[in-house]
Amino acid sequence: MTKTRPLPQPTIGVLGGMSNQATAEYYRLLNEGLNRRLGGWDNGEIVIVSVNFGNIEHFVRQGAWDEAAAYLSAKLDALERAGADVVLCVSNTLHRVVEPLMEGRRTPFIHIAAPTGEAIRRAGLTRIGLLGTMPTMRSDTLHRWLKERYGIEVVAPPPADMEVVDRIIFDELVRRDLRPASKAEYLRVIDGLKAAGAEGVILGCTEIFLLVEQADRPNVPMFNTTELHAAAAVEFVLQRLG
Repeated sequence: MTKTRPLPQPTIGVLGGMSNQATAEYYRLLNEGLNRRLGGWDNGEIVIVSVNFGNIEHFVRQGAWDEAAAYLSAKLDALERAGADVVLCVSNTLHRVVEPLMEGRRTPFIHIAAPTGEAIRRAGLTRIGLLGTMPTMRSDTLHRWLKERYGIEVVAPPPADMEVVDRIIFDELVRRDLRPASKAEYLRVIDGLKAAGAEGVILGCTEIFLLVEQADRPNVPMFNTTELHAAAAVEFVLQRLG
């Protein structure tokens, strides 16, 4: 079938820079996912507004969520002005700020926890471990979001392990500094979550999959939020292409 040129398709808006490593992976996954489905040389039409991670690190460390909201609201305005037809935020942590900011805007927003929750439910799991930044692992909002929508109980690591997971994200993964010793620590934490009754684990920071993958623990289903989120955006585009 001959395609109309230029091929009309929705523009994916990516609120990135949280971190730049995750943003690069989103760009790759979105384009590869669309090319697999569209074929030939076709891929995505994507607009990225990338923020300064130094600002994000400050907001998260200080719990300065109102300041983060003011900063990111302006970036979302820029995405919409650039023609985004759907918005993705590449950070699990910053969804606590971006989700309410997107309410009432004209542009659809794909929440990162939605495709993750759907994947866990399809797998038939109801008790799941969570790795992420400290605010993500401690987030009552996220725990409640998954429980109310998908019937999933979230299990977080003990406090000492939370500190290890959070430190590795900020000190290493956001710089793509992938250390064998840190991988061993993550796998130890995952083993602990399984021992505590978790049936699987959410890789709930968009850089974690750079360090650990399903092959590292074949008996513990892992849910890569980055990959699942990008796949949901691919489906959004394809559904609107007809």
